[in-house]
Amino acid sequence: MEENNNNSNVNFEVISSKTSNANFKQKGHSFGKSVILPFFSGIVGCSVVIGTCFGVPSIKEKIIGENTNYVQTSTPTAEGTTANLVSLSNYSNTAVFAANKILPSIVGIEVTYTTTSNSFFGFGQPTTSTATATGSGIIISEDGYILTNNHVVDTNSNNSYSYYDISDATSVKVTLNAGTYGNDATFDAKIVGKDSQTDLAVLKIEKTGLTAAEFADSDEAVVGEFVMAVGSPLGLDATVTSGIISAVNREVESDGNTYVCIQTDAAINSGNSGGALVNSDGKVIGINTLKLSGSGVEGIGFAIPINSTLDIIDDLIEYSKVIRPYMGFTGMDLDEATAKEYDLVVGAYVRSVEDFSPAQKAGLQAGDVIVKVDGQSITTMDELNDIKNSHKVGDVLTLTVNRNGEEKELKVTLEETP
Repeated sequence: MEENNNNSNVNFEVISSKTSNANFKQKGHSFGKSVILPFFSGIVGCSVVIGTCFGVPSIKEKIIGENTNYVQTSTPTAEGTTANLVSLSNYSNTAVFAANKILPSIVGIEVTYTTTSNSFFGFGQPTTSTATATGSGIIISEDGYILTNNHVVDTNSNNSYSYYDISDATSVKVTLNAGTYGNDATFDAKIVGKDSQTDLAVLKIEKTGLTAAEFADSDEAVVGEFVMAVGSPLGLDATVTSGIISAVNREVESDGNTYVCIQTDAAINSGNSGGALVNSDGKVIGINTLKLSGSGVEGIGFAIPINSTLDIIDDLIEYSKVIRPYMGFTGMDLDEATAKEYDLVVGAYVRSVEDFSPAQKAGLQAGDVIVKVDGQSITTMDELNDIKNSHKVGDVLTLTVNRNGEEKELKVTLEETP
């Protein structure tokens, strides 16, 4: 008999890392005790298996044969999309290819900020100290633009303790891949723009000749597809883990925002935020952003699909913020049962209209029911917002509204969200 999961013990966790909480040593007895013992245990276990199976064909050979060779084949799926297939006989080669492709485009990010701690009991003077947090980023242009998560550089979004006041970042440093650019490739970075709603940010360093990552079409990502997560977890630069796509279009709520994500079982740890989720071609399909944490939870990480970031990146580079269209009214879903009860029609019910807003200028009124946008039938506010958000400031939307049993068409010119 299975137990019901209690969601109260499970949390969505952003995956930037405060480096003060991690201490990795290359030498010393403490490192040896924690790592060497499991390592030798693994060797003993493997030797038993190898000894038992010596001379016996592997499961891989039994299933696919010795001559199978179909790495990175683009094959139609039932939905008409394409997926990159990876044979077991060439899994390692595929991983090496993808890693070599993406690693020159992955950076480590270190953010310095100040914290002011107040006494629990209100006595004494506040204490101010300096702290650092680490994350990852993706080079998106040869002249130094870098994509990352907003929560990596907006340190206020990491403040989960009310007795801490955290400043904006006092410095942001980017370290390029050592294997490509050498060991002294650390640069001061400027925050070009950031957006908390999408959890994206763009940085800029003064460096040219960089290797920009290639983007794949994340709409073609399919469940079961091979992927790799690349970044700097806990400050360990150029770390690569692998897995598969566990789900697509997974809705995840975190800090009041809803993200539609790619779910993966590739290991994602603190500091991976802003790094790349890539396919077998080494092309970016997502931005590693969240993981599920809690007792008994393993292998559940989430990446923002790269396709959803493209317009955001353009806005952040051009305007330092995201320019969002705005109509200026509040509404609610009117389902069939509620509409029947109040002698109305199914659609988006207008509860209030803001003064001097585009909606008011177009003649929209409280009590109207919006049933179509640009000729497309809608039944919910989400559907209406999806259509609105696909347009830009200055575009004109045609709203078909039901008012007192009669349909009217209103022209709304979208303005920038105040």
